[in-house]
Amino acid sequence: MSEIRLPALSLAAPPGRRRAIVDLAVEIERRGYPGVYCPSFGDAMGLCEALALLTERIAFGTSIANIYTRHASEYATTASLIHELSGGRFRFGVGVSHAPMNRRLGVEIGSPLGDMRAFAEALGAARQAGEQPPLVLAALRKKMVTLAGEIAAGVVFANVARSHMSESLAQLSATQRESDDFFIGNMIPVCISDDRAAAMERNRRTLVMYFGFPNYRRYWKEAGYVDEMNAVEKALEKGERDTLTDLMTDRWLADVTLFGSVAEVREGLEAWFDAGVKTPILVPSSATGNQLKAFEELFAAFE
Repeated sequence: MSEIRLPALSLAAPPGRRRAIVDLAVEIERRGYPGVYCPSFGDAMGLCEALALLTERIAFGTSIANIYTRHASEYATTASLIHELSGGRFRFGVGVSHAPMNRRLGVEIGSPLGDMRAFAEALGAARQAGEQPPLVLAALRKKMVTLAGEIAAGVVFANVARSHMSESLAQLSATQRESDDFFIGNMIPVCISDDRAAAMERNRRTLVMYFGFPNYRRYWKEAGYVDEMNAVEKALEKGERDTLTDLMTDRWLADVTLFGSVAEVREGLEAWFDAGVKTPILVPSSATGNQLKAFEELFAAFE
């Protein structure tokens, strides 16, 4: 039997469970997983600073930090601090987030591509901040992937379609697609359960919020899910948000998430590796419990 290729894992630290989550990261390292990547929920930069001090070998990073919520020079100082404390294990994953979320924060945004380029330039100009970690850009559509290949040391996706991955990665050079020096990651929702229907329903609930983001709908149309996204947009226009999970077809769900038995999830993970994602980042949920229960199920699956 061939050796199991382990995924990286997504880890967020909600209020009240922060100490437990840091302890979990230490356990993830002990078990030999290749990386921990932290979403913006729960202060990704703060969690990464803790990981720099409390872990020894594992790679980790933000996936992602919103470029609009802090000044680039301040980000540069903190990123350099984490980079130095960790001995170079930190990847600074950044993104433009989503227009509805930025509006709620009262943040003014411009062109995502132009803003991202300007942010990267400002990081490079922050000479007093210290040495910067590798910069990884969050991307959905092809132009941002192309920009990542031009100005960054990697690209990270989230909730994208495996069937469309080859087309997305075609925007990078062959060297970038093949070299270990260029990071290619994807955040993949996963629910492991022999009750396949319950696992699918859990993943639907995890992803339903993303249907409200226009950039995701445009991406999924690009990936071939035009009918599904047209139906979603009609439901949103009518205010029928309670019907959105019903519009998540099984075909779409299987293309963007992992669910089902241990064997199914392992097989699906291998398919993501084969699709060109060097670092699949599993985002665990449980059909029967909370985040910690989901990690128990995941650890058992990859023992």
